[in-house]
Amino acid sequence: MSTDDTTGRRRGRRPAGQDTRAALLEAARAVFAENGYERATVRSIAARAGVDAAMVNHWFGGKEGLFAQAVLKLPFEPAELVPILRDGPAEELGVRIVRTFLTRWDGVGGDTFQALIRSIASHEAASSVLREFFSQFFTGLLSDLGGDRQELRVALCASQLVGIGLIRYVARFAPMVSAEVDTLVTAVAPTLQRYLTGNID
Repeated sequence: MSTDDTTGRRRGRRPAGQDTRAALLEAARAVFAENGYERATVRSIAARAGVDAAMVNHWFGGKEGLFAQAVLKLPFEPAELVPILRDGPAEELGVRIVRTFLTRWDGVGGDTFQALIRSIASHEAASSVLREFFSQFFTGLLSDLGGDRQELRVALCASQLVGIGLIRYVARFAPMVSAEVDTLVTAVAPTLQRYLTGNID
């Protein structure tokens, strides 16, 4: 069994009982989150997972396939959240959206969101996934409200949530990283509510 030149860690077959595929997915999310798609390498992902780089091809067919499974496959379906968000008064929709967005991404660690943001410039599919996420998240809700200029409202709402995600999970500005969800909901929800139901002219 060989040794990794940079870490001194032994590479190759993982100890019995450990899931190589799952380890590669976990390592890939971390490396793509740190470096984005372009700068991440198969070697660095394999080293993080403690396996031989050949395992990436074996399980995923290469870096592109690994990225698709680790990052482009979101940890939850935004469409599944719509019924939850519809359950309540329309004037409190902004509160429910901000709370749901933060609790869901906090719950999965934020790595996938971070990887998407870092990869947008070099991977068109990352941009597409992010656009589709917010389109599914908001379009159904806005159609219920029946307001005007719905495409613009979707874009404005997305800008607000992407900004929160960027600061909390990617740039990691203090105190946004450690701020309680309730604090952020109180601060951000009124702006989102205006984008949803208020005057945007």
